Amino acid sequence: MNRTLFSLSLATALCAGGAAGWFLRGTYEVQGKATLSASAPVPPPPAQPAAIASVTITPPPAADPKPASPTETARQATDLSNVPAGERLTTDLAFALEEGAMTAEFRGNGRDRLRMVVVNRAPQPVRLSIPAGQAFEGTHGIVIIPRAQLFDFAPGETRLEDLLTIPTASTNQVDDRALALSSDTEPKLQGLLDYLAEHPEVSLPAAQTAALAILENLPANAFANFTQAGSDLPSPWNTAAFKVEVADLVRALIVLRQIGIPDEQLAITVDPQTKIEAMIDPLARALAMQYYGIKPDAEWAYWKHELLEGEPSTRHYALHGIARYYPEIAIPMLPGWARESRTSPVFRRTAIQALAETQRAEALSALKALEQELSEEADLSKAARDAASYLEASLNRAAAEIRPVGFRMTKNDGSTSAAGQADTLQLR
Repeated sequence: MNRTLFSLSLATALCAGGAAGWFLRGTYEVQGKATLSASAPVPPPPAQPAAIASVTITPPPAADPKPASPTETARQATDLSNVPAGERLTTDLAFALEEGAMTAEFRGNGRDRLRMVVVNRAPQPVRLSIPAGQAFEGTHGIVIIPRAQLFDFAPGETRLEDLLTIPTASTNQVDDRALALSSDTEPKLQGLLDYLAEHPEVSLPAAQTAALAILENLPANAFANFTQAGSDLPSPWNTAAFKVEVADLVRALIVLRQIGIPDEQLAITVDPQTKIEAMIDPLARALAMQYYGIKPDAEWAYWKHELLEGEPSTRHYALHGIARYYPEIAIPMLPGWARESRTSPVFRRTAIQALAETQRAEALSALKALEQELSEEADLSKAARDAASYLEASLNRAAAEIRPVGFRMTKNDGSTSAAGQADTLQLR
């Protein structure tokens, strides 16, 4: 009896083991097939007969939590050879070059311009993207694309395109040289690049200034295209090629503030001359009032404060602003400043020069009178003569630019009078 029970138990165990082995073997086979299927190329969808379909080349999610560079992202993309002929490829520049779908050559000046010649060697049309932040490297330094670019290529098409760039270092040499696509990235600039994508009105010089301020934290006089007050020393910054107008400098300050970088962390914000230079410049004045929080009804108070209590090295600059924006005050005031012998020679000379900035005929008479009155002070007399010559030429030029505008006079009966046809209206 015991022997019979033992035999039955053994048979049952063997059957169970065999079933388990068969089950496990089947599982391994299924898993193996799944693994092979995952690694095999995914067949493309059938082409649409009615129209050209768009096939987007999308790389799989990266396992690395760090943001991948454009080149690293491209290497993870789908094989272009899987896209059927006739369907449009959508891919980025790095991946298209790596896969051989396109070839390209690049040249740039190391500052703001890059020229590329691209050949589409794919049998399909290609929509080519160049992402913002894509870097190009040469012997003169690295530049990046500040805003994403998109181009459509026909099969076999060759295209020459000029792209805008910004430098990543103030030491970039500015000359025409060959460039190569680079996998370098500048994570510190991501906030700026995102902002530029949403604000096309930001000029390239302003974007360039903001980028260098972030990467190198240089002061304003490294970028400002104006002479520093009270200093005859050459600039210690090797940034002559990256100087910008004051309007672009202030726009960069606005951008830096709007992307969330505190003013106190940036050396570019610590410069009193930038403020008054921007307030004098008609192209920068509105931006300066926005950035520095100067309300229109408080502008006169600003100029008065700058003139009487401002930075000693730039106080006299306020006379230029008063002359330019408040000529009705400047014309009676400035000749008195010029005549007063107890006033600093700097203020007297500035008062004379500022009179010309009023662009008023009354100022011309005042300057000619000052030339005679100050004849014993040769420097000031000459300054008055030069200012009068400048203002006279400016007034004559403005008068010559006035164009007559013809108009017609219509009678009560609806006809046009001959005399009316000959009449002109002077617009000033």
